[in-house]
Amino acid sequence: MICIDISIGSFEEQMNKILENAKHHISSYVCVANVHMLVEAHKNPDFAKIVNESDLAVPDGMPIAKSMDLLHGIKQERVAGLEIIQHLLKESSQKQIKVGFYGGTQEIQDETKKYIESNFPNVFVTNYKPHPFRELSPEEEQNLANEFNASHTQILFVATGCPRQEKWMSMHKGNINACMIGIGGALTVVTGMKKNAPEWMRNNSLEWLFRLILEPKRLFKRYAVTNTTFLWLLSKEVVFRKK
Repeated sequence: MICIDISIGSFEEQMNKILENAKHHISSYVCVANVHMLVEAHKNPDFAKIVNESDLAVPDGMPIAKSMDLLHGIKQERVAGLEIIQHLLKESSQKQIKVGFYGGTQEIQDETKKYIESNFPNVFVTNYKPHPFRELSPEEEQNLANEFNASHTQILFVATGCPRQEKWMSMHKGNINACMIGIGGALTVVTGMKKNAPEWMRNNSLEWLFRLILEPKRLFKRYAVTNTTFLWLLSKEVVFRKK
């Protein structure tokens, strides 16, 4: 998909791969790919390598899923971050899989705990750990990994934002014995701290517009750059394939 490899398969098939890795404590990581991630990968070949070496790179955004059809004729359904979290929490509750959360502020972790206790009371959560918002020393990083391993975490939701979370997961592959999933800011939506876009907007690749309306100052520059770059890359790829 332009510069990153997207995993092909139904939502259920991809979730089953995650659950299988979690069941056996296989150290692995999942990239939840959207336009922002693709543009970051285009700008930085080292980051593209990290995404392409992931165990799964699922199409979070409709623009990615629709572009797979446009460029490759592949009818790939969206595998959205919010649905990933909710599905895996439900399955973890039934299969007694231990989950952990890392990233975001203490407030986000507190709200996540409330949400899970209300909606998935049988899920065994090993950690609700906020991000310190500073660079950790190698010793601190290892202590963090040891903490997740000691608690026998099997699925670790990493919410430190793209590209930081993907770099972190790649660094800890083989070190943290869990399936790590980069979920960005999805916890704020799952917990109700922020509104989710209406279904019709999500289905028509307009989720970015909904977020822009809610947070214009924070997101205008990002979307102006990333969306324009993505459309340019996509157009260039379409023209190239027609030659």
